[in-house]
Amino acid sequence: MSSDRQASHQDEQRRALALAFSRAGLTPEQLWTRYFALGGAAGLMEVEAYLHGLMPLPALQRDMLAHAINERLDELTWPQRVPYTFPARGSSPRTGPLAGLVGLLDGMHKAPPERLPAAAARAGRALGLRIAIYLVDYDQQTLHPLHDPEDPHRVPVGVDTSLPGRAFRTVQTLTSDSGGHQQLWVPLLDGVERLGVLGVTPAGGTDLHDPELHLWCRWLSALIGHLVTVSTGYGDGLDAIRLQRQRTPAADLIWQLLPPLTAAVDGFALAGMLEPCYEVGGDAFDYTLSPGTASLAIFDAVGHTLRSGFVAAAALAACRSNRRVGHGLFEQARTIDETISGQFPDGAFATGVLAELDLGSGRLRYLNAGHPPPLVLRSGKVVKRLTGGRRPPFGRGTGELVIAEETLQPGDWLVLHTDGITRARDDAGEFFGESRLTDLLEREAAAQNPPPETARRLIKAVLAHQNGALQDDASILLARWMKSDELEL
Repeated sequence: MSSDRQASHQDEQRRALALAFSRAGLTPEQLWTRYFALGGAAGLMEVEAYLHGLMPLPALQRDMLAHAINERLDELTWPQRVPYTFPARGSSPRTGPLAGLVGLLDGMHKAPPERLPAAAARAGRALGLRIAIYLVDYDQQTLHPLHDPEDPHRVPVGVDTSLPGRAFRTVQTLTSDSGGHQQLWVPLLDGVERLGVLGVTPAGGTDLHDPELHLWCRWLSALIGHLVTVSTGYGDGLDAIRLQRQRTPAADLIWQLLPPLTAAVDGFALAGMLEPCYEVGGDAFDYTLSPGTASLAIFDAVGHTLRSGFVAAAALAACRSNRRVGHGLFEQARTIDETISGQFPDGAFATGVLAELDLGSGRLRYLNAGHPPPLVLRSGKVVKRLTGGRRPPFGRGTGELVIAEETLQPGDWLVLHTDGITRARDDAGEFFGESRLTDLLEREAAAQNPPPETARRLIKAVLAHQNGALQDDASILLARWMKSDELEL
């Protein structure tokens, strides 16, 4: 840089710094304290003199002073920044964990979903790892490998019958050293939603229990899981792996409207499942989580056709449109009822439960529109059927609308389900029933299984009771409320 350009840049930097200082709400002493904490060497009087254009400062000291101001502007969310003498390094990292993660992001920029295995493989090589991606099918019964030209012989593995499946079920990284072949099986997550597993093969001689290796694997899992979800939103390539057969139009409509099957915030976790996975007609659930409140909803539209899917979709849309502008249970219920009766005047209806849980106090408010009563599981036992807040099914008029209340205790589970769970019949015509549901929930609580695995096991038990062919939709929404420092998922 020529001397004239250098002097011009220094003057521009000083003016920008003086202007930012005037807007930062700091005294000279406060600015100097921040600057000194960054390693600044100039005294308070020198800094003040520089701000007024009375004396120069070396480039490094100017940049530290600029950084002290910029940190303050970040606190104020002010859009302008003071320029630096030495520009930030713009090149991408070439080695190490950051290089792998950046490479994965760059590899999926404007890429179709089918390119994810190759991008993940490149990211793994930057870490000295070989990465294989397995996605769970929508029945959550089998883990299916994504195509990898370097290893085309991978085969699907069972969720209940394999080590990778155990990693998926327990959401724990497991190690394998069979026949001298070292491998880690890492749960593949998007947030807390289980999508599959990663098979991670490190270089020979690597300590499979190295905490740094496990940390890298968790980073890769989080990023790959997020990319699976994002890319599935604009391409069918990965979804086709998870779909084991074609969904009915009604089922596809419902699945496109559902939120993630698993979610959590501090002190609260939930999980849901729908069956029959590929033929579900009128069941649906919804939720929204905030720092202070969890809102839950479950619906069962009459019938098992595409029209039933339209009714359930209308209920979901009416519920969300009111909830998102801050309306409570009364208004949500009224709008759901009016939407169904207005759009389907021939008598269509849906049963359902709407609930709001205060995450600070455990205060639960709910209403029940002709639906099976929610259950409360406490200390490993089903202790209550929540029978209050009754009203007619949605679409049949509001009738008398009463909001019921219940106070949950830390550790309680709230169980919402459709009647397809309890009314599933075996070949002899015997219902699955609430007693079997209660027994299964209590066994799962004793085993300390979290909500997503409990929901999966429950649906599996219902399917087994009806020989794998449900005659009605069967849906479950499980929620667990705990103190924020105790919750595990």
